Amino acid sequence: MVWNWMIALYLFLAGMGAGAFVLSGISGMAKKPCPKIKMIGFIAGPVCVAVGTLLLVVDAHAGLMNPLRFFYLVSNLGSVMAWGVIILALFIVVAAIDAIIMIVKKSTPRALDIIGMILAVCVAAYTGVLLGDASVAFPLWHPIILPVLFLVSAASTGFALVLVIAHGKAHDEIANIDFTVKSGMILPVLEALLVIALLGTVAITDGSAAAAAKASVANLLTGGYALAFWVLFVIVGLAFPFAQALHKSMQEKKSLMQQPGLTIAGEVGVLIGGFMLRYLIVMAAIPVALG
Repeated sequence: MVWNWMIALYLFLAGMGAGAFVLSGISGMAKKPCPKIKMIGFIAGPVCVAVGTLLLVVDAHAGLMNPLRFFYLVSNLGSVMAWGVIILALFIVVAAIDAIIMIVKKSTPRALDIIGMILAVCVAAYTGVLLGDASVAFPLWHPIILPVLFLVSAASTGFALVLVIAHGKAHDEIANIDFTVKSGMILPVLEALLVIALLGTVAITDGSAAAAAKASVANLLTGGYALAFWVLFVIVGLAFPFAQALHKSMQEKKSLMQQPGLTIAGEVGVLIGGFMLRYLIVMAAIPVALG
């Protein structure tokens, strides 16, 4: 596997799809019904994860061009990637069944929703575990902090995707999931704290990995990826959405409904920041020198 932009896109799509499914599952349990929002996530979630999984398979040079290699990959249960592909496949199947039932019956079994949401959380966490499994070679990919960071980011991007679509397809239901205003303030702060923890932990790495660890952190903060890190991730992806959510929380619902453009801009900022987080984590990582 080559660690490149395609892997970053897979990590983004899988996390976002998982987060979208979770939000839709929660909206289906809300006091006020949100059938259109639930449908959005139940369709967008598995589609995003499926496309991301296809990218993972292509980057692993398996699938149609080399089906036996893909079979050996999945059958090797000692491999983190094998378990990841299994989790991804289970989620896609469960989410697709849930979506079909929703389309046909306009409602879904709560037990199936919960199973799908649990699998979605596993998918989101796995996107960090995949990189963390290579942390010996790439110290920036911390095996504990990264899965938690990607899980939080998955919630942010998944919520943002559903809300962006909902502004066009289910505008009347958005007020029924008002907890997203609070999450819009909490998740960016939590994500920022986790990034600080990640960079701080990696920066104090000692031993043979110290040089690669410090170079990776410098790559993000002051080096070749610094502009993208500070502008596209910190400002566009965290600060702006947080400020927008804070502003939203101070407005009355009536006035809020009259300025959807600002809300959508904030959600788009979350999506940009979510992709940039994964892209930067993948591309800025310096491997440990051998010998």
